[in-house]
Amino acid sequence: MLNKKRGALEISFGWLFAILAGIFILFLAFYLGSKIISSGQETVSAETGKEIGILLDPLETSFESAQTTSISIPVETKIHNGCNLEGDFGKQTIKLDQLSFNKWTETDIYVVFKNKYIFSSEEIQGKKFYIFSKPVYFPFKVTDLIYMTSSMKDYCFVNAPLDIEEEISNLNQKNLLVENCSTNDIRVCFDKNKCDINVDYSNGYVIKNNTKVYFSGLNGDYKPLMYAAIFSDKEVYECQIKRLMLRIEELAVLYKNKELLTRKVGCDDSLGGDLNALASLSGALSTSEELGIIATEVDSINQKNSARMCMLW
Repeated sequence: MLNKKRGALEISFGWLFAILAGIFILFLAFYLGSKIISSGQETVSAETGKEIGILLDPLETSFESAQTTSISIPVETKIHNGCNLEGDFGKQTIKLDQLSFNKWTETDIYVVFKNKYIFSSEEIQGKKFYIFSKPVYFPFKVTDLIYMTSSMKDYCFVNAPLDIEEEISNLNQKNLLVENCSTNDIRVCFDKNKCDINVDYSNGYVIKNNTKVYFSGLNGDYKPLMYAAIFSDKEVYECQIKRLMLRIEELAVLYKNKELLTRKVGCDDSLGGDLNALASLSGALSTSEELGIIATEVDSINQKNSARMCMLW
């Protein structure tokens, strides 16, 4: 008579196989489901990045004054502002991470723009983002600079020059203030106090996070690059400045060719040598500190162009 161990569980091979197969199928279903969701979120992030680019287009206008708008995204979003010097004029990139099920979905999808110059921190987070733009001249119109900030951060400008206070007030952008600063605001000071961001408007530089960047060299109008220096991280700012210089280098050559054409109709005031010098200086710029050198050439060219019978711009 066989002895049977009491309480032992007998499972046939068929049942064991079915259980293992069921576990594998459930694992595969969860794995594929997570992959599909992740892929879908990457697609949404990429499409949102492209939509941001489309929304920025109306800001690139021929208006002289600053233009402003805002972008609202349904979910908490991190916008990564990237810049590189590949190609003729470098590239502007945007990458979005979005919060889903209390977890950040990180992607490797970059939306690339060749003709946009966005100044911001390398990473900004929120659901609503404020954007304004200003045209920049060196000394001719180069492009429109775009400044992006999160509604989660308020900037309070302290003792700013009157023209800057008026411009900020006219923007009516809720996170840019010129009075009644709170303790949570990012303080932007123009009186050399120890604030979060310190602006030396006369000498043309900004100190932020213990680093200094320069914004001078704009034919007397310092504001476009001043705002860029205030709202950007140094790495983003310096890269975008180099991209701008590459664009100026090419534009200077185009205006030189235009001047050659005007000579055929009796305009013989030469700017060719000056434009060559500007192209050379712009193409060789390595840091924003060298903007002051270019400023001298820009001012000289602008004065000569204003005195020409046939102005080039």
